Amino acid sequence: MTRRLTRRSVLAGTAAIATGSLAVDVKAAPEAQSITPALVEAAKKEGKLSWYTSVDLPVAEKIAKAFEAAYPGVSMKVERSGAEHIFQRIGQEAQSKVSNCDVVNSSDAAHLIIWKRAQMLASYLPEEVAKHFPKEHFDPDGMYASWRVTLSPIAYNTSLVKAEEAPKGFNDLLDARWSGKIVKAHPGYSGTIMTATQQLSRELGWRFLEKLAKQKVMQVQSAADPPKKVTAGERAVMADGTEYMVNLLQSRGEPIAEVYAVEGTPLITGPSAVMASAPNPNAARLFYAWSMTAEAQQLNVEVGALRSVHPLVKDRPERRKLSDIKTLREDAAAVADQADDIKAR
Repeated sequence: MTRRLTRRSVLAGTAAIATGSLAVDVKAAPEAQSITPALVEAAKKEGKLSWYTSVDLPVAEKIAKAFEAAYPGVSMKVERSGAEHIFQRIGQEAQSKVSNCDVVNSSDAAHLIIWKRAQMLASYLPEEVAKHFPKEHFDPDGMYASWRVTLSPIAYNTSLVKAEEAPKGFNDLLDARWSGKIVKAHPGYSGTIMTATQQLSRELGWRFLEKLAKQKVMQVQSAADPPKKVTAGERAVMADGTEYMVNLLQSRGEPIAEVYAVEGTPLITGPSAVMASAPNPNAARLFYAWSMTAEAQQLNVEVGALRSVHPLVKDRPERRKLSDIKTLREDAAAVADQADDIKAR
């Protein structure tokens, strides 16, 4: 039976492994790197790369096909799972001295902090990131950057719940009339939900979650699952989930509407990074740099309903601007230190 790794054990276990080729000098800020013909040719010689991501599989596959179209001769293998499963897999591979992942993306920014501490990430700062991204959205040592941003709102089935009767905030979910009608995702599987849980427990207290647990809540895994359960009519309301899936379902005409809670909506960044032990380092750098360009970030918005911090990217016109939404503060460092305790609790 495979041993389940905690964040503390991953950090401790990989620290001893992260030597030699895995060691990273983070003393000096890296120079910004552009996509050069030499990099493209080196990537084509490798011919492939593996992308570990927690974004919904149809979205990930569209992104991969767009990259392959942009750079013929470099094929991408998408390895999609929940952020917590990806974290486990990378930790287990590192302890077994196996290197399969080239580029990693997680909906739990704390994972990137832990991997950086364990010297498992390669320093690479794309020119687009250095030039356009807000400073708080990329690591000063060039280890990772926010490939995507999403929110974790409340949502409801518009065929089952009238707009005026829908919950306006998280505390409204504790009303007896929502008993047996709520669905939520699991922080032990989803990085989005782990991050949202940390924010809600900080702002509303654990007492809120204890009360919510008494509401006969349907528990699912991925943050992409609650919106699907709501549109299917299996539950009338979702307590958490991911905004991008709500928006994608809306664009297909499904009966779902989001609610940005009066208390504030959890905001979740999804950083990406190149692995220090990437088996295809040039292809990894090419995809990572391309994924941060305005063109690729715009694709995230259009095909994935994700949000971007790139100032040249236009958001979906039908949804509320991020600046107009009251959001809760993300604290990835706190999640890195508290995640095992949050899961246990």
